[in-house]
Amino acid sequence: MLTVSSVNVNGLRAAAKKGFVEWLAATEADVVCCQEVRAELGELPSEVAAPEGWHVAHAASAVKGRNGVMVFSRIEPELVRIGFGEAEFEDSGRYVEVHLPGVIVASLYLPSGDVGTPRQEEKERFMAAFLPYLVELRGKAEAAGSEVLVVGDWNIAHAEVDLKNWKTNRKNSGFLPEERAWLDRVYGEAGYVDVQRRLAPEGPGPYTWWSYRGKAFDNDAGWRIDLQVATPGLAERAKLAVVERAETYAQRWSDHAPVTVTYSD
Repeated sequence: MLTVSSVNVNGLRAAAKKGFVEWLAATEADVVCCQEVRAELGELPSEVAAPEGWHVAHAASAVKGRNGVMVFSRIEPELVRIGFGEAEFEDSGRYVEVHLPGVIVASLYLPSGDVGTPRQEEKERFMAAFLPYLVELRGKAEAAGSEVLVVGDWNIAHAEVDLKNWKTNRKNSGFLPEERAWLDRVYGEAGYVDVQRRLAPEGPGPYTWWSYRGKAFDNDAGWRIDLQVATPGLAERAKLAVVERAETYAQRWSDHAPVTVTYSD
C-alpha cells in the first residue's frame, strides 16, 4: 500500500501555527507533498523542517517569500531532482521529485496566471515546457519498470464539474479553453490519468480550493485544482481518494484542503 497526500499550504510558516504540524503528526500517509511553502528550510520550525520519521526534499524559490515545494517521505529517496530542466523555472520553487522504490513522486506548483498580464504568459511558457518533460519522464520510468505520480496545485479546473461557478469563470485563468485543452494533452498524448476523476467520474467536485473572500467555503463554491496525476499502471491501483476538507471555516490552516489517495500493491 502507498498513501500520498498533497496540499497547497499557502505559506508553511503560517500553516504550521494554525494546524499543519498536528495534521502532519496524525497523517497515515507515506508521502506528503506541499506547495506554496514560501520559506527556506531554515525559516521553518523544526517540526516541519526536519520532522521525526520523515525525509524532506525542498525546492525554494530564488525570489524570497514566493512559491516553494516540498516532499515529506517516510522512505529515504534514492534520488531527488529539483526542476525539470527548463532554465527559466529551475530555481522558481515549482517542481521537486523524489525517486522511491517503484515510483517517482513529484510535487508541482503550476503558475496561477492572470489573463492579460505577464503572469499568464509565464503560465503558458511553463505549460509548454512541462508537457514534453511529462512525456519524457513517463518513458524513462516505464523503461525502468517504475510508475510516476505528479501531485500538487495544477491551477487548472479541467471540466465544468471541477468548479462551482464555471459559467462566470470561462474567461478567467484556471478555466480558459486553452488551459483545459492542455490538460487534455496531459491525459491524452502524455498518457497520464487524473486519479480522483477515475475513482469518481461524475462530480461535481469534490473541490480542493475555496477563496478566503466572501462565503466561498461556507457555500462550497470551490475549485478542484489540486490533482494527483499518475501513469496508468499506478492509477489502476488507486483505491480511495479523499479531500480532507476542514469541518468548519475556523479550522482551516490553508485555503486548500489536502487530497489523499491510497494505492494498493
